[in-house]
This record gives sequence, C-alpha cells and structure tokens, in this order.
Amino acid sequence: MKKRKTTRFPIIFLIAGGFLLILAAAIFAMQNEPNPGVSQTPAAVSDHDEETYPEIKRVSLDDAKSALDAGTAIFVDVRDANSYAESHVPGALSIPLADLEDRQGELDKADWIITYCT
Repeated sequence: MKKRKTTRFPIIFLIAGGFLLILAAAIFAMQNEPNPGVSQTPAAVSDHDEETYPEIKRVSLDDAKSALDAGTAIFVDVRDANSYAESHVPGALSIPLADLEDRQGELDKADWIITYCT
C-alpha cells in the first residue's frame, strides 16, 4: 500500500484566507463608525436649524406635550401623506412641507402652530 502524501498548503491557505476576512471586516467596521469629533445628537441638528431659521422659536418636547394635552396648539405634520397615514400626533393636520406655502391660509395665525416632521 502506498502512503498518501499530505500537504499543508490547503490548510495554510484556509487559515490565511480566514485571517484576511477578519482583517477586512475590522477595517470595514472602523470606517463605518461615526466620527468621534462630530456630534450625532439631535441637539447638533437643532443648533444648526436655529442658526438657519433664527426667527422660528423652538418648542421643547415637554412644552409640546403640555400644549397637546391642554389643546392649546395646532399640530401640523409636514411629512408626506404616506408617513402621516402610518402614524401621527393625535389630531394633527397633514400639510406636507411642499404644500405648506400654498395651504397656509388654512391655518389661523393667531393660533399656536407647532409643525413637526418626525
């Protein structure tokens, strides 16, 4: 009976390939991490919006909830109709942002109007 010649090449090739896959996954994961120097918090977005639209007063979540509970504000959902249909603040009007300028006559300027998009 002849002895079978064994080679280690396939085993070494598989180990090296696995190592390269793990290395590639680690590099990919590090590239997709958020930049630690840039804040990803909603406050950063709000700060930018306040700089862009300083004439628009921001409403805190607590104040908006109080106004909703007391019925002292009109809530306007400015998302598209499909998003509104999926979920919205109870009693909110649906006026998509693209239509807001044309439909602003539907709103009483004397009312406290709170628009939202999330």
